[in-house]
Amino acid sequence: MSSTTSDGGAKDSDKAAKPAMSARMKMILTGVGVAIFVAVGIFLMLQFKASEQAREMRQWQSRMSIVIDSRYTDIERWLDEQTADLRGISDNASVQLYLTVFHEAGGGGEEAQAELGYLGNLLEVVADRAGFRKDDTGPQVGANIAKEGTHGLALIDLNYEYIVRTDNFPQIKGSIRTFLDNTEKGVSAVSDIFLNADNKPSMAFLVPVYAIQADESAESQLGYVLGIKEIAEELYPLLEQPGATEETAETLIVRQAKNQIEYLTPRRDGTPPLKKPLAVDTPNLASAWAVRTVGGFTTATDYAGNEVLAISRAFQQVPWTLVHKVDTSEALKESRERIQLLMIVFGAIIVLVLIGMLALWYYGTSQRATEAAHKFEELANRFQGQRNFMHLVTDSQPNAIVILDESGHYRWFNKTALDLSRMDRKDMFDKHVSAILGPVEGKRIAAWVKEALAKNERLTVTHTMELGEDGPKVYRSDFQPLPAREDFPPGVLMVSQDITESVKEREKREAVMRQLVGTLVSVVDRRDPFSANHSVRVGEVARAVAKEMDIDHTLTETAAIAGSLMNLGKITVPEEVLTKQGGLTDEEIKMIQQSVLTSAELVSNIDFDGPVYDTLRQLQENFDGSGTPDGLSGQDIVVTARISAVANAFVGMVSARAWRAGMSFDKSLDILLSDGNKKFDRSVVVALANYLDNRGGRDEWKSYGDPPAEDGKAPAE
Repeated sequence: MSSTTSDGGAKDSDKAAKPAMSARMKMILTGVGVAIFVAVGIFLMLQFKASEQAREMRQWQSRMSIVIDSRYTDIERWLDEQTADLRGISDNASVQLYLTVFHEAGGGGEEAQAELGYLGNLLEVVADRAGFRKDDTGPQVGANIAKEGTHGLALIDLNYEYIVRTDNFPQIKGSIRTFLDNTEKGVSAVSDIFLNADNKPSMAFLVPVYAIQADESAESQLGYVLGIKEIAEELYPLLEQPGATEETAETLIVRQAKNQIEYLTPRRDGTPPLKKPLAVDTPNLASAWAVRTVGGFTTATDYAGNEVLAISRAFQQVPWTLVHKVDTSEALKESRERIQLLMIVFGAIIVLVLIGMLALWYYGTSQRATEAAHKFEELANRFQGQRNFMHLVTDSQPNAIVILDESGHYRWFNKTALDLSRMDRKDMFDKHVSAILGPVEGKRIAAWVKEALAKNERLTVTHTMELGEDGPKVYRSDFQPLPAREDFPPGVLMVSQDITESVKEREKREAVMRQLVGTLVSVVDRRDPFSANHSVRVGEVARAVAKEMDIDHTLTETAAIAGSLMNLGKITVPEEVLTKQGGLTDEEIKMIQQSVLTSAELVSNIDFDGPVYDTLRQLQENFDGSGTPDGLSGQDIVVTARISAVANAFVGMVSARAWRAGMSFDKSLDILLSDGNKKFDRSVVVALANYLDNRGGRDEWKSYGDPPAEDGKAPAE
């Protein structure tokens, strides 16, 4: 009796324990779900924060780009204006005449000295107008009076001796002499910023003066116009952006001098120009970064140690870098406050949603599970029905048909595709295309999938695949984008057709055609020994140029065939005309020219893949419409005729004959380019030049210049 009671109690205990374990498991799963939700929520909040910060940085980059580009443009314009003022003096006929007389007189003379007063007045006027003097310093003085100064204009000879100058013009020494010594003769130049005798930032501007009515070459130069001015009042105001509202915004001009960064403009902390340089290796220094990273945008530290947003530009005329910066404490203040508020709001939303989730779970766990199971069952049945229907339609097709997702994974495939993979159906589903077709082909197909989805249009490619022991086969594959639906993600329908036999048949047909063309060409070459190998070479060059222009295969072969057959019509020209040693009559010349049209007529009834007849008929048309027989021009001339015409002219010039050497490749290209868009299509000539220089054409065709075998005949003149 006691034994029976004990067994019954154990069974009841087991039954009570099972619901308890089930409840604990549900609680554990719920806790895990809540933890995942909170983690995902925090992750999304951080992602949102990062994206908002990145968006704010992009906006500031755009705003600061507008400012720095505006300041850069104004400073470049100011530099150009300085040399323009000096160029007005150097281009003055009286200045050029005076320097010519001065030079011929060996340094002056009475005739040259007569113009000195006029030139001095001219310098004074330009100096007043262009800011090369600060106040009225009196009349100009002769070049033989040395006077220390800080600014002004001067005419100097090639030995840097004064001819005439304004008052207060400095002596040519120190930074000014270094600037002149480092400037190439015959070139206008702008010096770097230096401190003058008054310790003020200054610059020098130099423009050459040429002999009157002479060309502007270094050999014609007789002297210089040299201008020196203090630049603080003109240059530094250009750093201020009109309408700027940022209190911490600052635009600086800096340069690197050895291992230091020098500030060429006043700093906001009151530091004058060219004072207190900083080391290049100062950690995260914005100015040092700007010198290294021209055109960049970053967060760095300024000379005062403040974190700033910085953007840079480099000048072309002078070794300066323009830096525009704004303290991040000002620039990002509003965005940081806004993001902080949004983070608080999102956090509160997560908490509320979490509470709602727990309440809904507690109330309707079983109901949701039932509805979800029903929905999933319905969706699975729907997918199964669609899959069965698609297999019924496509499994009998000879082409491989698959659906790939945007990452290149198999989502559906027909029986042909399955057979090609030599895999079980369950093993192939959801595999990446690289795992089925190999890494090389898989990578190519995945790239085409992405391209079709990106363009949202059908993509057709012809490619070779090697699947199994049958060796490589050629396929034409169509990639059709499939838009995303509620129950299906975006993907691509790929239909691959085996065209190996068609390709082999085409290649066989092309080989027979090339043999036929070669036979016809050999007939012509026997009758016209002076043009031996010409037709073959024209065909070779035409094919190479057509491939360089990336036209389709049929047109490429058309250009090569037409180039090879262009002399076929010479079989109608009497042999005594072709081998005539004396000059040809007008009628004989016309007969030879007409032979190209005869070539077209001879092949008019042959069924070529491309427009061989049109190519031969239009071979003597000129790009500008001046050719024969129909006066066609431009794109109205078939591209194969334009290619063959250039190839024919090129081969004719570079090929050696028994009576002359072949022309150099460079000279022949110069002639062809000079006729570009006149007799020839310039784009075809450019393609030929590119093939010669970048595709090994010079080595491939260098034998064209070898002299032919002696035939004992002289050419017809």
